[in-house]
This record gives sequence, C-alpha cells and structure tokens, in this order.
Amino acid sequence: MHKQIIAAVLAATAITGGATGALAQAATGSHNPALKNPAVRTTAMAAKGRNSFTEAQARGRIAKDGYTGVGKLVKNENGVWQGTATKGGAKVNVALDYKGNVTTN
Repeated sequence: MHKQIIAAVLAATAITGGATGALAQAATGSHNPALKNPAVRTTAMAAKGRNSFTEAQARGRIAKDGYTGVGKLVKNENGVWQGTATKGGAKVNVALDYKGNVTTN
C-alpha cells in the first residue's frame, strides 16, 4: 500500500511538473519574433528589430515586391534598410524590416 501511494504521488508530480514546464517555456518566447517566410508583404510601418538581411538580400526582397531601380540601401538605427526605388513609374522611398516586410513613405 505504501508503494502505491508513493507511485501515485510521483506520477502526480511528474504530470504537474511537465505542465508547468510547458507553460514556462511558452511564456519565455519573444514578443516580436523574426519570421522566416519567403513571401514578401507590404505593411504600413516597418518593425523595429535586429535585421540580419544583407544589403543585397534586402534589395532582392524589395525587387520581389515589384520595385525596380532599387538604389543604395542604408540600415538605420532601428535595423530597417532604407533607400529609394521605382514602382508604377514613381520614385518612392522604400524600407525593409527584419521580418522582410516592405514599406513606403
């Protein structure tokens, strides 16, 4: 009988500990995670964050969104690549955030 009680307590502890660990793990994730998505999206505002795109990669993502004549890009203090490009015959200011989103301003 004593062994059955110990086994039951250990089983309950294992179940509770496992659930608590899963909750703690989910809670520690980044509130602003990077997304690895090959699709390019146009957004209203560039997200601030550490940008791992090289200038050539940023230029390629902007071109993939339909822009041509992408000029020199400079990464600003928020980690956003900024420069100029042409779309629909108009020269515009473009930006690419760390998520790969293209914005204009």
